[in-house]
Amino acid sequence: MVGARGLRAQGLPAAPTTRPNVGQIDRERILRGAAVAAAASTKRLGPESAEFLALTLSVPALAAATIVDAANAEKYRAAAEPQLHAWFVAAETRLVAAPELGEKEFGRVTELCTLGEICVAVPFLGLEDELLASVKAWFAARLTWLMENRTALLARDAKDHDGSSWLLQVAAAAKLTGNEAAMSEARHRFKTVAIRAQINAEGLFPHDVTTDYPFRNSLFNLDLMGGTCQLLSTQFESVWDHELQDGPGMRTAVAKHAYYIRDRVKWPYPADLSHFNLLPCRRPTLVFAGRAYGNADYVTLWRGLNADPTDPDILRSFPIRQPVLWMPNRVQVS
Repeated sequence: MVGARGLRAQGLPAAPTTRPNVGQIDRERILRGAAVAAAASTKRLGPESAEFLALTLSVPALAAATIVDAANAEKYRAAAEPQLHAWFVAAETRLVAAPELGEKEFGRVTELCTLGEICVAVPFLGLEDELLASVKAWFAARLTWLMENRTALLARDAKDHDGSSWLLQVAAAAKLTGNEAAMSEARHRFKTVAIRAQINAEGLFPHDVTTDYPFRNSLFNLDLMGGTCQLLSTQFESVWDHELQDGPGMRTAVAKHAYYIRDRVKWPYPADLSHFNLLPCRRPTLVFAGRAYGNADYVTLWRGLNADPTDPDILRSFPIRQPVLWMPNRVQVS
């Protein structure tokens, strides 16, 4: 972890804060990611491919770069457009928005959870009107599939990270496409179904801790739900604060997982079958919750963790790679 001296060496304030300038903190890593993204391939091979993983890293990095390096925003837009065109517009290469999946394949909905951050990233890129309309049309079709397809609805009803992935994707696509009805439905589901189904009295995710990867899946779920809170909260209502009368909410879940993020050896369940020693990495929910709950310790913990894991399996369990895109009142750092 990075101590106060290390933060000062980076030119960053070491004093605890609940409202960090995420753009300033992440500026160098964002620009490094944007430089790699500019050379990313537009070849489309499918959601399980290295190329799809690269897409989900590239587009958010380029969008974040428009915040921290606004003078070069046009360069970042130009680098993002061919990638978005290849994956979401071109008939011969685009992803299938409404795939035909068997009922037992509902877990494949989660393979595309990082589409949520692409939805969040798109408005920052200043895309040409025609391309923007085409990308939104793809996500509108994807949203319809998520909300109507039988296999997708099985993912929705799962009581673990699969259900949270569905919810994050719906909220992100609904926000991008301006579908207020879908946003309202997602908000209602989060408050009345997801919290009760997923979070136990201790703040743990009981259906994730029984898997072969209990730590990874729990942290994955925490970020999926944290991202959903960011998307569904408004200036009039913070869903971060919603708690059931007879049970906990996100406040309890964040506090419980922050304890294990701070000290992995205290994790009370079996270690994951693989990659356990590469975790926890920098969980974006910590910085979101630090602001939502006025808890500077969460932000300090977030800042001291590894922000750039390189293992593909770990990366696929990070639905949010550029938290600056998800923060309200973003400050440009040019």
